[in-house]
Amino acid sequence: MFTLEIHTPYRLFFSDEVQSLTVLLEDGEIGICTGHAPFTAPVCTGILKIKDKNGNRKEAFTTEGIVEVKNKTILMVEAAEWPEEIDEARALAAKHDAEETLKTRILKFETAAAKSKLKRAETRLKVRGRAGPA
Repeated sequence: MFTLEIHTPYRLFFSDEVQSLTVLLEDGEIGICTGHAPFTAPVCTGILKIKDKNGNRKEAFTTEGIVEVKNKTILMVEAAEWPEEIDEARALAAKHDAEETLKTRILKFETAAAKSKLKRAETRLKVRGRAGPA
């Protein structure tokens, strides 16, 4: 077991002892367990997977941020949401808006922002869909 803290600018999203954590880095998923070698790395928008101290598996949506593994693991991200916190209608609207922006391909920075928005919306919908109906 190790201590995991997940922070956003607005709240302490999670803080407890866990058995494992899986996060998405630029070059793929990484699993972190007790005794993992220390490191710091940027994380990507993705599905965060936690195996809690009782062996239960939890998933959450997270955006870009950074993870630091030392004597405890700290994940700092722009946003983190449990499946039941995700507003499906809002995510669908954001997905549609991003897809429309990508069709017009006006400026490079707009395209990059739209791709990021689309990734966040699609990931939110995946996490929400795995939870089943509210």
